[in-house]
Amino acid sequence: MNRRRTALAGVLALTTGLTLAGCSSDSGSGGEPELKVVGAFMPQPVSDMAAGFLVVQNSGGTADRLTSVTSPLSDDVTIHETKNQKMREVSSFEVPANGELDLERGGNHIMFMKLKQKPKQGEKVSVELHFEKAGPITVDLPVKETTHNPKKQ
Repeated sequence: MNRRRTALAGVLALTTGLTLAGCSSDSGSGGEPELKVVGAFMPQPVSDMAAGFLVVQNSGGTADRLTSVTSPLSDDVTIHETKNQKMREVSSFEVPANGELDLERGGNHIMFMKLKQKPKQGEKVSVELHFEKAGPITVDLPVKETTHNPKKQ
């Protein structure tokens, strides 16, 4: 019985050590991007197009790039920047090291064309974000009222 406890304690200590090692970040030079998505939403679409908004936070010491977005809602999903009140498709967005990529109303965003169906308020739309370095992240965008615009903190 005592050997089991000792072995279990050893396994727990090793697992905890590996977990903590994986969490440490060398914010000086390198390390892997550590990405997390917050604040995701889609205003309820009024036509066969829709937009998606979210924030990609990177707590890692290495920058990454959002290169594409896919979704069962549309076969034509692109990322757009807005500059001087003009929208244009781009091939990627930088997610800075120890920073964030903010896709927001009036700014950079995800664009869904030729929707397969129009999601209603209260539903969720699944998207997969693809990055240059990090693995893909699947996110559910809650569908909000058409005029939804979260307040900046």
